Amino acid sequence: MNPGAATTVFPALSALLILPLAGALVALALSRDAASCRRLALGVSLAELALILALPLLNGPGPLHLAEDFAWISAMGARYHLGLDGLSYVLVLLTAVLQVLAVLVSWREVERSVGFYFFCLLASQASANGIFLARDLFLFALFWEFQLVPMFLLIGVFGHEEKRAAAAKFLIFSLAGGLAMLLAIAGLGLAQAGSTGLPNFSLAALLAQPVSPGLQLWLFTGFLLAVAVKVPILPLHTWLPDAHTQAPTAGSLILAGVLLKTGAYALIRLALPLFPAAAQAALPVLMFVGLLGLFYASWIALAQTDAKRLVAYSSIGHMSLVVLGAAAGSPLSLTGSMFQMLGHALSTGGLFLMVGMLSERAGSRELADFGGLWRTMPVFGAFFLFFCLAAAGLPGLCNFPGEFMIIVGTFKDHPAAGAAAFAGLVLTLVYVLRLAAAVIFGRPGKKARHPDMTFREVLILSGLTALILLLGLHPQPVLDLLTPAVTELLGAREGLP
Repeated sequence: MNPGAATTVFPALSALLILPLAGALVALALSRDAASCRRLALGVSLAELALILALPLLNGPGPLHLAEDFAWISAMGARYHLGLDGLSYVLVLLTAVLQVLAVLVSWREVERSVGFYFFCLLASQASANGIFLARDLFLFALFWEFQLVPMFLLIGVFGHEEKRAAAAKFLIFSLAGGLAMLLAIAGLGLAQAGSTGLPNFSLAALLAQPVSPGLQLWLFTGFLLAVAVKVPILPLHTWLPDAHTQAPTAGSLILAGVLLKTGAYALIRLALPLFPAAAQAALPVLMFVGLLGLFYASWIALAQTDAKRLVAYSSIGHMSLVVLGAAAGSPLSLTGSMFQMLGHALSTGGLFLMVGMLSERAGSRELADFGGLWRTMPVFGAFFLFFCLAAAGLPGLCNFPGEFMIIVGTFKDHPAAGAAAFAGLVLTLVYVLRLAAAVIFGRPGKKARHPDMTFREVLILSGLTALILLLGLHPQPVLDLLTPAVTELLGAREGLP
């Protein structure tokens, strides 16, 4: 965190945590009034989005940097330290946008325990914001673990047929990874204890003075295990297809658009800069695993007959590309990884929304049951083709800038890896086109005749469409926000002050 960060007069960063958490508690209290719960969740989500859009007004001239830093648990050396830079800003903004869409898509889908459902949805937003804003590792670990609870409940209570097994698998994998990270954070804090003997969990202080290379290896392994589960990185990915398949539509949207991004964020913000020596040794392995995940996920996606499961495997492939760009270590590839996090959230999130809308109508997600929707549901077909093209990385849409920067940035120093990544993207195009062909082209299947999209659904997807076009055609404002964070993080990875 920039030591010159502005301290906000009004605790605006804390409000990003308090507002959705307070809304979650009120929704729980109003659980008997479903209509009030829906309106409350939408109002809180819109207020959160408005607050985030207003945050840059509190910043002075220069790069975006806001902070709140107060004493918290002095006996443990932990502080309540929140910070916002360009990277954190685009991620909390992304979370707020997806939260509004998640509430809207749940308006009719969820009919039971509505208050509890929106409690989980809003609590999930608060925990994700905490992860993106925390600048104290103890505080970060608290939000990292807290995030598991609402997502576990969304899958296990409001999911589909095998929801309990999928939720349990998600929880076991995540808790195991989180425990490894917690031990690494404790070890790192104790290793950097000052003259008082209290642990030091300040991210800025730990970045400025890394621990010895021998200790870095062990601590980096603990962080990497948690990150590998959450991204997810092959072979710790097996919970994700089940979780996506069984989660409600909004759960899949938040899972793909937000929860996976917390893993990539932890890799970029914490694991690689905090342990530069260990990370440098591990980068070839991370690049190989990223490439392997890209090819593996694409190959498995080709074999899927369940549309939602196919999109779930596409998430693994896209996030593997993010890992590759982060590991390649060039400014261009790292910027591309950050941008790809946004592109993946919007394009894959849109596909999850559309598969959920189709499943709500037909009671099926099997590709064989559809086909020909371009004839029977032309508005749906047009939107579905658009999101498929965005996921495939069509120039002018949101995935293209990030993918291009990752490949070019990787190719500069690692030409073999860059060429392999390009080949992996070609394979991505194959399974995305297969999805489009199976759902909207050909002869109509036995469950292909349904009412076309409602006004609410068109409104939801139109907003996503506009963002996908904006990021694809004019990415520079986002890149301007990310560039200072890239410079700072690469400096920490190279051991620069």
